[in-house]
Amino acid sequence: MELYRSPYEAYPFLCDDSADLRCDFELLTDLLASGAGGLRAQVAEPALQAELAWVCELIYHANPTLRTRLTVTPAERDRLLAAVQRLQAAAGARCRRFVLPAGCQEACTAHVLRVQAKQLVRLLYRHARQGHPVEPLLLDVANLLSGYFFSLALYLNEQAGVDEVDFVSRNY
Repeated sequence: MELYRSPYEAYPFLCDDSADLRCDFELLTDLLASGAGGLRAQVAEPALQAELAWVCELIYHANPTLRTRLTVTPAERDRLLAAVQRLQAAAGARCRRFVLPAGCQEACTAHVLRVQAKQLVRLLYRHARQGHPVEPLLLDVANLLSGYFFSLALYLNEQAGVDEVDFVSRNY
C-alpha cells in the first residue's frame, strides 16, 4: 500500500519510518523549546526571562543534531551546568529532597519540562542502542536540561513562597 503524503504536511519528516527516531527527537526538542518559551512568558524576573530565551535557543540548536551535526558547544554545556549549580545553590536544602511536582504555576510548568527533557535523554539512548552515533556532549546537555528545569522549579517555588511537598515512596 502506498503511503499518502499530504500536500499540507506540517514537517517533511513526519512520514519517516517509525524505527527512525530522528523526527521524534526533533519533535521532542520542539516541544521542549516551546514549553521553555511558555515558561518564559510566565516568569516576571527579567534575568530569568533572558536565561530561558537562551535555553530555548540552545534546545533549537540541538534540534537538527541527529539529522545533521552537533552545533552545541562545550561552552554552552558549561553555561547550562553553571545555571543548574546556581539554581541548586539558591534552592538549598530543597534540592536534597524528593518532592511532588507541585507548587506555583511556573514551577509546575518547569516540572513538566523536566520530564520532557528526560524523555529526550531516553530517546537519545534508544537511538544509540540502534547503532547510531550520539555525541556525549548532546547527552550531557539533554541531561542537564532536566536538572535545569528541576532546579528552576524549586527556585520558582521558593521565590513564590511555596513550600515543597515531600514525597515518601512506598518502594524505596
